[in-house]
Parts: sequence; structure tokens; C-alpha cells
Amino acid sequence: GADPKFGQYLLYYRTGVNTTLLRFRLNGSLILQQLMPGLIHTRVAGRPEHGTLTAGLHQDPPVTWNPMNDPAVSADKIRFDRGRHHRAKIGYVLLATEQTIEDDVVKLTPEGVGVHFTRMAIPDSITNETLAAQAELLAGAARDILPDGSLDVICYACTSGSLIIGEDQVFAELKKGAPGAEPTSIITAVLRALKTLGKRRIAVATPYLDEINTREADYMRAAGLEIVNLAGLNLEKDSDMVRVAPEFIAEFATSVDRPDAEVLFISCGALRSLDVVDTLEQRVGKPVICSNQAMVWDALRRAGITDQFQGYGMLLAEY
Repeated sequence: GADPKFGQYLLYYRTGVNTTLLRFRLNGSLILQQLMPGLIHTRVAGRPEHGTLTAGLHQDPPVTWNPMNDPAVSADKIRFDRGRHHRAKIGYVLLATEQTIEDDVVKLTPEGVGVHFTRMAIPDSITNETLAAQAELLAGAARDILPDGSLDVICYACTSGSLIIGEDQVFAELKKGAPGAEPTSIITAVLRALKTLGKRRIAVATPYLDEINTREADYMRAAGLEIVNLAGLNLEKDSDMVRVAPEFIAEFATSVDRPDAEVLFISCGALRSLDVVDTLEQRVGKPVICSNQAMVWDALRRAGITDQFQGYGMLLAEY
């Protein structure tokens, strides 16, 4: 092209989605790259009209430059990779009141695995009635996570809700919204964890009302488990459950444990049980399963992720 001593230079500065184009006329004695640090692209755009150029830098009004309209950049030259979440993508459907699960999931997410959350409306009242009403919201919530269909696993992240609604209905609703993802739930994860450990006699500590505790015991017995003891804190509000101190959770769970229980299970994703599960295992001398620990383990394994984690109980460290 044109002799750069007499040409017009175009400077492109990235400002977001588009790039701002500034037109400059330069005297040949000026060195463009030294004058404009941050320069990402220059080219000769044309020849000036006849006459002598004034020494120095002159700026014309800026215009918007779309790189896709520039012959130097075309769609077939854009390079793609597998993205940040190239190992797996896992979706979690949460209650609107939930304040614990997201932190626990992120803490236990390996590099290359994407975790994506959505929420369903529910009052700050965890009862059989409010949980049963979640069933009709599951499909819509699942549909809101990665509509491109790239989700590998989708989990209904509520222990009590999944057993009140029932796993079969939960799966059916999740599949309506995310047909390409494998559906699961917290109660599914807990049952799978117990089977993996080869244990069936359990002691269960919960924060729930007695009406939910009764349903949980019946559900687990129907799955072939023996409940040697079950006790709850009789809390109704999720906003109270999330504030139960981890040290108290450990004390309460220890009081619920029985010598003939093979596993101690702490039910409910709202409880911060993950913070004390490893210490609690050492205290009671047996495996301890808690809802969020089992949920993450199950979702990762379903997605083909076999990473293990120390400090969060035997399940995540060894299986």
C-alpha cells in the first residue's frame, strides 16, 4: 500500500463489545507505536490529499468500528476452545430461601467444572404443603439453566422437598426442563452414598418439623434402610435453619447417634453440616453423611468427575 510517511493511520482501541476507531494523520517523523501505548492494530488507510502535512498529531472525530466488518477479521478466523467449563456442567435448582448450598457447592467444585444455579419461589416456611407445591415449578426452573442444552447433570437441591415430592416425579419434571441432562436430587444422592458405603442402619439428625421427619423416616424405610434413631430441631423457617451454628450441629448430631447405627446422617442442605462433617466422623468413629456433601459427590460422579476432597468426610475423600 501507501507509503506510511504520507498515509493515514487508523487506531483501534477496544472499549467493550465494539472498538472505537480514531483516525490520525501523522508526520513521517513521528513513531506511532511510541506515541500511542495500548495500540492493538494499525494499518494504512489511504493517501492524503496533495499538500504539506502539518507536523504533529491531528485527531478526526471517532467512529465505531465493528471488527466483523473489517476485511482483516472474518468469522472463519475466530478461534474457539472448549470454554472454562470443559470438564462438566452441573445445574442446581434451589429454594428461593436457600443461603448455604451455593457456598458449599463452589467450595467443592474442581477446576474445569461449571456449576449453575436457579431458584424456585417458596415462602420462608418449610412444611409438607410448601414443599409439595415445588413440583409444578421444577420444569420451569430447570429450563432456565443453560438453554443451549450443554448441561450434563441437574439436581433438585432440597432434601426434604425431594422426598416429599418423590424422586420419580422430581426426575420427570427436571427432564421436561433440561432433557439433555441427567436428573438427580439430594435424597437420591444420600441413598446412593449409603449404598456405596454398604450401610443400611442409620441415625438421622434433622432441623425439620415433625411432619417432615415422619415423611423422611417412612421414605428411607421404604428404600430398605433401618432407622435406629431420628430427631429434629422442629424449625419451620429456612432463615432459622441457615443460622444454626456448626458447633451446635455437631453436638446435636452426636446426641442423635446410637452405637448400633452404622452411619450418622445429617439431613438438610440449609444446615452448615459440611463445616463439621470431618471432625464429627472422628468423634463418633463412623461415616457421617450430610446433605450437601452427598449432593456434590453424587453430581460430580454422575458427570464423570472423580476428583476427591480431603477434610469433608470419608465419602468425598475415598469414593
